[in-house]
Amino acid sequence: MRQTRIGLFTVTVLLVSIGLLMVYSASSIYAHETWNDSFYYLKRYIIYGVIGTILAGLAMSMDYHKLKSYSKVLLIISTILLVLVLIPGIGKEIGGSRRWFRLWIMSFQPSEFAKLSLIIYLADVLSRKQPKIKSFFHGFLPPLFILGVNVGLVLMQPDLGTAVATGCIAFIMFLVAGIRLVHIVPIILSSVPVLCALIFNVAYRRRRILAFLNPWDDPQGVGFQIIQSFLALGSGGLLGVGLGQSKQKLFYLPESHTDFIFSIIGEELGLAGTLSVVLLFCLLIFYGTKIAIKSTEFFGHLLAIGLVSMIAIEAVINIAVVTGSIPTKGLPLPFISYGGSALVCNMVSVGLLLNIGKHRFRQ
Repeated sequence: MRQTRIGLFTVTVLLVSIGLLMVYSASSIYAHETWNDSFYYLKRYIIYGVIGTILAGLAMSMDYHKLKSYSKVLLIISTILLVLVLIPGIGKEIGGSRRWFRLWIMSFQPSEFAKLSLIIYLADVLSRKQPKIKSFFHGFLPPLFILGVNVGLVLMQPDLGTAVATGCIAFIMFLVAGIRLVHIVPIILSSVPVLCALIFNVAYRRRRILAFLNPWDDPQGVGFQIIQSFLALGSGGLLGVGLGQSKQKLFYLPESHTDFIFSIIGEELGLAGTLSVVLLFCLLIFYGTKIAIKSTEFFGHLLAIGLVSMIAIEAVINIAVVTGSIPTKGLPLPFISYGGSALVCNMVSVGLLLNIGKHRFRQ
């Protein structure tokens, strides 16, 4: 397993290095015009990266079994933070969403911490409840209730993308833990009408669906962002227009250094660059899944599954959004997009995976 851990570490370093390079490339002109500092976003990415590296080192060196003792405390803290961020004057509102705490020159998004806390809590409770895991009332209902509270608070921000991603992570863990499909399927089916109502009863979400179906119906309005993403990806060709030479980042493509940074990679580094990023994520998922499968201890097994699922789901959703495969969702590309809380959370996740990988494994 040593080679698996080395592989996981190497892939993570490569993804963060690409993020460092592309955040500067995608944001420098915008940062200069907005903040009179071309390095504004790069410097903050580096600060978050240093914080993430320190916390990942701690996560890698501690006895991860001790997380069982703190799982409820972490969950309670993350729930309190999700409540506090909704309070005007405490949570910072940007673009109609209240998702951030402003800490001096930095921002903190509690939903990222909440995802990690929920994964640790579910790994703990589902591993402890194995004798009762087939029971609806004793094995499935308690963690489902906790999931519902967590997702409900995230929806109030509002942040449908993170809420859906969190639900997907939890249900993957439910399946792996052995909860019966007869319990899971009705919950999933009953959530579909709720999801449709959340989408079609909110004007901006409804417009996103229409833009997904035909963005050229409103090329200067709701379809503008995805059309600009298509132009970026299409103009890159096989090898790209060259690093730093993107035209779409010149105030054409909104969120070019955050949610749509994959489009800038496609424009500047071409199909070769985007496929390289996809390959790195495939390798990260492979190494993480191998650690999960080989783990002999069920808590570590579930924890690794949850962490790998989180990174994989967010990467798939982000890439699917910028390529027009699914409607627009506000999820960053792990390790690469500018987003400090997400970067720290993902680096801690890798630290925990490396920690689990140090322990005894199945042959």
